[in-house]
Amino acid sequence: MTLSVRIGSRPSALAMVQAEYVKARLAAIMPGAALEIVLIRTSGDKLTHASLARVGGKGLFIRELEQALAGGAIDLAVHSMKDLPARMPPGFALASVPQREEARDILVSAAGADISALAAGARVGTSSMRRRFQALRKNRALEILPLRGNVDTRLKKVAEHSLDAIIIAAAGLNRLGRAGEVKFAILDERDFIPAGGQGALAIETRAQVDSRELAQALAALDDRRARLETAAERAFLATLGASCVTPVGVRATLDAGRLAIRAMLFSLDGASELSDSLDEPLATDGADPSQSAEAAGVRLAERMLARGAKGLIGDE
Repeated sequence: MTLSVRIGSRPSALAMVQAEYVKARLAAIMPGAALEIVLIRTSGDKLTHASLARVGGKGLFIRELEQALAGGAIDLAVHSMKDLPARMPPGFALASVPQREEARDILVSAAGADISALAAGARVGTSSMRRRFQALRKNRALEILPLRGNVDTRLKKVAEHSLDAIIIAAAGLNRLGRAGEVKFAILDERDFIPAGGQGALAIETRAQVDSRELAQALAALDDRRARLETAAERAFLATLGASCVTPVGVRATLDAGRLAIRAMLFSLDGASELSDSLDEPLATDGADPSQSAEAAGVRLAERMLARGAKGLIGDE
């Protein structure tokens, strides 16, 4: 009997590219399976102009997909990792984290200039509070304006000169194959620590996957480095008590058995900030490496909480 797998995806161009990538990878692992992409329009897709912070945060991009999962309409959902809450809700599992794309932010402008080189009063688009405050740390003379919409909509703002520059994730531009069409500067990760999970995909399933063959295929698709880095980032965010709209960046990098994590948190008005980092070997003494990575994220968050992080987060 042919295994049928329904892959849930938002209908945006980027989401569909991501879903097609997962479909192609699974087809190579399960050549006999019948794979189908099911498009599901989420609340976040419908509210294209409202501020995410005011209407429910990035969770709006996953709600209907999880409802479809729970109801059995789809077998898995493909998300941008940074859209997932730091703790998985009961009944669902993070079944696979494929190889991660570029995690950094980029500044797209007519000249491809670095952010510190933009002229006083330059109009820079972003609706991310984290990006807003990080940009102003580097150039206080900028005018930061709200920016929503898909990648095409955002790029048009620069092409039509309604904005001088925009800050977006490099991963989206790369996945869409659009990086060669625009000029951009990669923003230094020391100053622009990205959102937790940025550049990574998350494949979500029900806690119990119906098919053993599908469970094995998703395990084969899982990338160890991406899994461990994002495990540390998500554990940090969960311990910190951050929501999807908290102005916080966290980036874990695994290299030669060492896990380095850097984090930057702002108050809700951007007036105060707190940064910290750690660099330590990943436990290899029989412990689950994911648990070791998560423990490192927890330790960094606890250190920042001890230094007053909760006061910066406030009541969201």
